[in-house]
Order: sequence, then structure tokens, then C-alpha cells
Amino acid sequence: MGETVATSLWGNRDYRVFLVIQTLSALGDSFSFVAIPLLVLHSTGSVVQMGLVTGLTGVASIVTGLFAGVIADRFDRRRLLMLADVARCLLYALIPLVWVFATPMWLIYTVVPLTGGFAMLFQVTYVTVVPAIVEPGQIIRANAHLYGSYAVATVGGPTLAGLVAAAFGPVAAIGIDAATFAVSAAGLLLVRLRPTPRPAEEKESERGERAGVRGEFLAGFRFLWKHPVLRPLTVLLSLFIFLTHGMTDVIIFRIKEDLGHGDGTVGYVLSAGTIGTFVASFLVARLRKGLGFGVSWIGAVTLAGIAVGCLGLTGSVPVMGALSATMLLATGVAGICSMSLRQEVTPGHLLGRVTAAFWTTHYSLGPLGAAAVTAAAAGFGVAKVCLAVGAGVVCVALSGTLTGIVRAEPPEASSRTAAASGTPESATETA
Repeated sequence: MGETVATSLWGNRDYRVFLVIQTLSALGDSFSFVAIPLLVLHSTGSVVQMGLVTGLTGVASIVTGLFAGVIADRFDRRRLLMLADVARCLLYALIPLVWVFATPMWLIYTVVPLTGGFAMLFQVTYVTVVPAIVEPGQIIRANAHLYGSYAVATVGGPTLAGLVAAAFGPVAAIGIDAATFAVSAAGLLLVRLRPTPRPAEEKESERGERAGVRGEFLAGFRFLWKHPVLRPLTVLLSLFIFLTHGMTDVIIFRIKEDLGHGDGTVGYVLSAGTIGTFVASFLVARLRKGLGFGVSWIGAVTLAGIAVGCLGLTGSVPVMGALSATMLLATGVAGICSMSLRQEVTPGHLLGRVTAAFWTTHYSLGPLGAAAVTAAAAGFGVAKVCLAVGAGVVCVALSGTLTGIVRAEPPEASSRTAAASGTPESATETA
């Protein structure tokens, strides 16, 4: 991308290709999300083994996330994306090839966690390459498009995977999954990234990068801690995820146990929620431009809290679907704003480690929150828990008005300053 980038985001050929590639990669992930559990169930008939495969994959993803940021900051990022896609292609292709002759479960236990690790590497690296493809003022819109395409893939992928698995078996769906990753890897050859400059002399706070993986990983935490906006944002998001991580389970429990509806109604409500995801991808750029980061993020999280609180007050399935859509709309706007700000204010050579540190920190409380919220729902009832969680989320949002979040610079100013100085303080608050 040595030439001047077109004014229109759609005029950027590299971005258009990357958008298609990311959609294909997400589609592949969605295929495996359905096909792998079906294959395990068909082969063993055991839900316990399904859970074991899922658990091993989750562990592999978490472990990979600990050092994925270091890798993304140390090696060529386009090659890393290609490596992740090629590795997943080859690993998934092994399954249909071997299944022609035998059905060894040890292959599933080996291949699937490995692909989970490469998926995490891809996700961290993909966040770092967006600023190298588009201009700073285009990051929020680019993320909105990518978020929308991901939503399409995660909605359409499982449906297509289910149809293929029903017609030809889950092994065929896994074979198609492998093919999507091959196409994605080939397409990356057409994407050019701007080089990521490193400062001529690293500051004292960044010299830990030379101290091995641990020191490099901690460089991301140090940046988050020193930044006047990312620090409170990380803390508040950790609390938000603690409160809301188990809400899908609570909604399912509410529909099936409290209201007595079947699985089809659960699917209706959760599918209705995806409408909010699409709306978020269309609205977020306008909201961020018109209201700024602080108001957009705080307003979106407040709206999410109100929607969660209202879920416990209604027994109407259509209303629950609308509230689910509202909740995903709000969390989508907040999430896109958060990721875009992190990309805008973080020096390019640190973006992988900062992303890994950010995700590790604010997702660490998620499992504990899910366990606590679902246990509370069983003990005190869904209505009371939804009201309590909704009130907690609103408090988290309003707490942002007391921090640097509400005074965050507009994206254009912050990215110019970050590019100029490359320091954690480069995106300071406005007066």
C-alpha cells in the first residue's frame, strides 16, 4: 500500500480482499463449530466426549493467547495469518482423509485443540493488521464491516454446516471447512500491508521485551496500565463481562424452565438477537463520529444494562427477542468502539501484545461470572438476577463518566498523536 489510499474505504483493494478473506475464515470457524461436535457424537454417542473436545480446545486457545501477541509483534503478520490458515486447512483435511480408512478418536483429540490454538493466533494477528491496511480515520468503519461479515458467517455457517452434515455427514462439512481456509490463505497473497515502524530507541518501560516471552507479554500490560483511557476501559470491561458472560444461559433457562417453551423458541430468541449485531455494524461509525468514543461506549453499555434488566420483567417471547437484539446491538457498538480505539492509540509494534493482554485480562473473570450468575438464577429466580445484573451493568457504564473514558480524544487526533510519539501517553485526554 505504498500509494495514497483512496478516500473511500471501498476504493481500497487490499481492504476489500481482506474483508472477503476474514469472512471466509469466520465461515470456516462456524463450520467446525457444528461439524466437530456432530462427528464426535456420531462416532462415540457420548456427550461427555463432546464436552472434553470442547474443553481441550478452549484450553489450547487460552494457552496460545498468552503468547500470540508476542508472536504477532515479532514476525511478519501477513505470513502469520497465512500460516494460521494453512495449518488449519491441513489439520482439518487430515480428518476426512483418515476417516476413509478408520475412525480414530485420538486424531480428533489431537487435531481440534491444535486448530483452536491456530485460530487464536489468527484472531490476535488479524486485529493488528487492520491499521496496516486502512487509514486511521477509516478504522472504525472497517471494524464495523468486519464485525458485520463475522455476524453473517456465524449465522449462516452453522446452518450450512448442518445441511451439509445432514446430507453427506459431518466429515464432508469438515472437508469444506478445510477448503475455506485454503482459499483464505491464498487470498492473503493479494493483500499488502504497510510496514510497522519500530521506535529507534525503546523506552525504559519497553525494555522488558528483550527478557523473553514473559517480559514481552508484560509489555502489553504495562501499556494498558499507563494509558489514561485503556486502563479504566479494561477494568470496566472486565466487570461487564463478569456480569454478562452467563446471560445466554440465563435467557435459555428463562425460556425453557420459567416460561415452558421448547428448543425452537430458544432458537428464535437467540436468532432475533443477531439482528442487533447487524444494526450495530451499520450504526457504530456514525455514532462514534457524531458522539465521540466516550459517549458512544458509555451510552451503549447503559443501553445493554437496561435491556438485561427488562429481560426479567417480561414473559413475552417477541419482547424477549427484541430485548436480546437490543442487548447485542449495544454490546456490538461498545465492542467495535473499544477495539477501534485500541488499534488507534497503540503503537503498531506493540499492538499484538496489547491485544493479547487486553483479552486475557477482561475475559479472565468471564467463567467465574457465568457460574455465579447462573447459580444465582437457579437460587433466586431469573427475574431478580436480570434486574441485579442490569443494574450492575448500568453502574459499570456510569462509572466511566468518572474516568478518562468520557474525555477520550476523537480518533483522528489520537491516531495522529500516537503515530508521532509512539508512547503510552500519546493519546492523551482532551481538556
